[in-house]
Amino acid sequence: MITVHHLENSRSQRVLWLLEELGTAYEVKRYERDPVTSLAPKELYAIHPLGKSPVVAEGEAVIAETGAIFEYLLETQDSEHKLHAARGGAAARDMTYWLHYAEGSAMTPLLMKLVFQMLPTRAPALMRPLVRRVSKGAEDGFVNPRLKEHIDYWEASLAKTGWFIGDDFSAADIMMSFPLEAAGSRAPLDNAPNITGFLKRIHARPAYARALETGGPYAYA
Repeated sequence: MITVHHLENSRSQRVLWLLEELGTAYEVKRYERDPVTSLAPKELYAIHPLGKSPVVAEGEAVIAETGAIFEYLLETQDSEHKLHAARGGAAARDMTYWLHYAEGSAMTPLLMKLVFQMLPTRAPALMRPLVRRVSKGAEDGFVNPRLKEHIDYWEASLAKTGWFIGDDFSAADIMMSFPLEAAGSRAPLDNAPNITGFLKRIHARPAYARALETGGPYAYA
C-alpha cells in the first residue's frame, strides 16, 4: 500500500490528486502546520531528514521531492500511459521538463514573493516601515518582473490546446497546478485567460475534488 505523508495546505496536494486520477489505492498520514510559523511539524523528520512534505512510502521505498514522486508513481502505477507518454518521444521529454520546471524555475519567484510579503509582518514593530520599503523595492525591482515572465510563459504554453502537453490532460497539468494556483493568490491574472481557464477546468475534475476531501484545507483551490 502506498502511504502519502501529506502536509496540510501544501504542494503535496498534487500527489493525492495524481493518485486519484490514476485510481490507485493509497493511505494518507496527515500533518498539521505550526499555527505560529506555518512550518511542518517535527514528526516529519522521522520520515525524511529534511522534514518536508510530500513523501511517499511503499514497502522499503521512501521517495521525497514532488517531481521524483510523480516519476515513481507514473512508472509504477500508469502502465497504460493514461497520464504520461511512453519513453523515447517528444511528449516524454516534455513531461520530464514540466515535472522539473514546476518545482525549479517556476517556484523560485513565487517563493521569493511570499518571503518578501511576510517579512514586514515578522519584523519588530519599530523596524516594520523600513522592512516594508526594502521588501517592496525587492518585489517591484526584481521579483515581480521575473514572476511576470513566468506567467507570460504559462499563458503562451496553454494557448494552443489549453494543456501543457499535447491535446489532453496529463500529469504535467497536475504538476503545474500548484505554481499557477499560487500565482493566482500572489499576482493578478486579469490578462491571462488561458491560465484562468486552465484553473477552472482542473478544479472541475472529480479526482481533484476527491483529493481535496482527502487532503483537507487547501488555500489555493
